[in-house]
Parts: sequence; C-alpha cells; structure tokens
Amino acid sequence: MKEISEETLKARNEMVTHYKKIIELLGEDPDREGLIKTPERAAKAMQFLTKGYQEDPCAVLASAMFLEEDYKQMVIVKDIDFFSLCEHHILPFFGKVHVAYIPNKYITGLSKIPRIVDIFARRLQIQERLTLQIKDCIQKTLNPLGVMVVVEAQHMCMQMRGVEKQNSLTTTSDFTGFFQQAKTREEFMNLIKHNR
Repeated sequence: MKEISEETLKARNEMVTHYKKIIELLGEDPDREGLIKTPERAAKAMQFLTKGYQEDPCAVLASAMFLEEDYKQMVIVKDIDFFSLCEHHILPFFGKVHVAYIPNKYITGLSKIPRIVDIFARRLQIQERLTLQIKDCIQKTLNPLGVMVVVEAQHMCMQMRGVEKQNSLTTTSDFTGFFQQAKTREEFMNLIKHNR
C-alpha cells in the first residue's frame, strides 16, 4: 500500500472539516449513521480524482521513448476511457480520447499515451483544455511530424442539471504538423469511427 505523505494527510483532514460543514449547510445531520464517514470518504475520493496535479505527464511520456528506425506512419491509440471533473461545477465529465501521432525518430511505449490522458484528466478541467494539453505534451516530448487528439465526452453538468440533455455528446479536436492536411485528418477520423 502506497504511503501517504504528511502534506496529503493534512490536506485531507482539512477537506474532511469542510465536507462536514457542507453536509450541515445542505440541511443534513453529518453525525447520523449513514453520513458519519462521508466527509472522510469524500475527501479521499476528491484527492484520487485530482491526483493528476502530483504527476508530470511529459516525464511519464519521456520515460519510455525509443529510437525507431524509419517508421513515419500514424500510430493510433483510440477509445481511451477517461473520467474528469469540470472546473465550473465540480461534476464529472467522461468519455473517450483518440490520439494519433506520426513519429519523427522517436516513438513511445503505447501504455504511456493512456497514462498521460489520465494525468491531465485527473485535474479540475474543461474538455477544450484537456484536448490541448494532451496534444501539446506529445508534441513537446516526442517532437513528431504531427499529432491529433479527439475527445468525445458526456458532461454531467449538462445532463444532471441546467439544460438536462441526457444524450448530448461534446467533441473537441486539435492537431499539429501533418494533420493540418485535410487528407491526413480524414484518414485518422475514418480509423477511429465507431461501428454503430
């Protein structure tokens, strides 16, 4: 079991106090049986859901960089599940990320792409920034001939409250290099299409 730092424990204890107060302000009794441990559980959950602040995604990507002979075709990792919290309402948004890059000397271990998605997603986020951060990290670290990132997500702030549109899906994309060519983008989009 991973040891918890003193700083993390101190922050958690402060959050417990605040969550207890929030429960009171909602009109509930934080000392009733079903809620006694809720402030602590909520604090632990929030620290887990925002643990991306403690990790360096570019370092993770760089830790598995390999010199490749002469591969200059698309490398695609698609359907990467992610869960994040929107920074406007602290409600979940979740979905799938699709990533493609065209190597320029370097490739990375395939598991590192989902890892950097998780690191950026485990922060208070907006979908547009998440898309940019994943793209920028890959471009900066691997310096490929091009990167493209597509994020498809459902937002609980739209489905549970506000307009309450349960079937809405938000799609964002960003790209660099060779993906600025419509033909290359189209090839990627065709390769990530879902069979419906």
